[in-house]
Amino acid sequence: MPTEILMPALSPTMEEGTLAKWHVKEGDTVSSGDIMAEIETDKATMEFEAVDEGTIGKILVAEGTEGVKVNTAIAVLLEEGESADDIDTSTPTPKATQAADAGNEEAPAASEAPAPAPAAGSTPAPQAADGTRIFASPLARRIAADKGLNLADIKGSGPHGRIIKADVEGASAAPKPAAANAPAAAPAAAAPAAGPAADAVMAMYDGRDYEEISLNGMRKTIAARLTEAKQSIPHFYLRRDIELDALLKFRGELNKQLESRSVKLSVNDFIIKACALALQSVPDANAVWAGDRMLKLKPSDVAVAVAIEGGLFTPVLKDAEMKSLSALSAEMKDLAGRARDRKLAPREYQGGSFAISNLGMFGIDNFDAVINPPHGAILAVGAGVKKPIVGKDGELAVATVMSVTLSVDHRVIDGALGAKLLQAIKENLETPMTMLA
Repeated sequence: MPTEILMPALSPTMEEGTLAKWHVKEGDTVSSGDIMAEIETDKATMEFEAVDEGTIGKILVAEGTEGVKVNTAIAVLLEEGESADDIDTSTPTPKATQAADAGNEEAPAASEAPAPAPAAGSTPAPQAADGTRIFASPLARRIAADKGLNLADIKGSGPHGRIIKADVEGASAAPKPAAANAPAAAPAAAAPAAGPAADAVMAMYDGRDYEEISLNGMRKTIAARLTEAKQSIPHFYLRRDIELDALLKFRGELNKQLESRSVKLSVNDFIIKACALALQSVPDANAVWAGDRMLKLKPSDVAVAVAIEGGLFTPVLKDAEMKSLSALSAEMKDLAGRARDRKLAPREYQGGSFAISNLGMFGIDNFDAVINPPHGAILAVGAGVKKPIVGKDGELAVATVMSVTLSVDHRVIDGALGAKLLQAIKENLETPMTMLA
């Protein structure tokens, strides 16, 4: 039977996407690894590769189509001996194939395919009482674990009876017998207000001239994540002024030496390095919140906010404490450029324990940034401006001063620990030569 090619989930937050461009047409032969299409997700435009070989029998979704739900059939692949006459357009075909993509949580597994080896830290495949494997997506397994569900009691509605997200979301755990003398459960907290509905808001502006702008996938994701962050993360804020004159002088000297290599270091490169080293010197602050526990990271994986049209990315510079300033500079330029072109892979903007948001280049003196979960903190960086200061000798002087604010998740980092981290960042920036030691 012909095989459906399904819309993949190319990022953990993707629920729908835009089929931006087809690279194949009906009748074309494809092999595993061939680029078939470009798909715009909530974060990037990514290439979609063929998994199996065959002939494109029918394209079901035209390029440029927006709002294509994940796992929707977008094309039909014909195998050897099959023809377009075999395509049944009245009912779904029994087989399905997905592009190879580690981020696809709901991709159906072919019954004849061997089970992949579990990734480090992944949940092992569940088994029924008789020892046979229960096929369930990773997302379904996580939801089932959170809800205390036994997957053996759930009937899967996915291909080949696979248990998917919808199956476990609608299921309830079997009630447990109440312990004797157990106290009554506290009433559940009311869900936070979602705000007025669109119709109600539009009614307020009836008769006024406005343009209605629909939300794209990225803006929807940003709105959801920032709302979640402000509602669920107990933020607190630490502020310091950092004198930059020594750093600016040192940067100028280094850039002269690096001219022959066409390298030009920015102040932001020094900030990234300073934060990475600070996380090493205050290791308890190099942590993330993981629901019912914390994860304390060993490397300094630092995310940096990059503004793009309609939103932002936070590409992650992994092992930043180990890299030279010039290496960090080159990597940051590459990541920022591909972020603006929406060409980053999910692995390049996921993870990290700490983030930097620099609005100083836009003339902002200071601001408070919202933590990007599951990070433990984010540093908001303002502009370096000339200010009067009191020198160590008590005399008035003028210095270039940069105001920074550390937004901290109090579940992960306490006040004194956050203060130590910010002090370490300040010391690294005010004595920049030590960052090369």
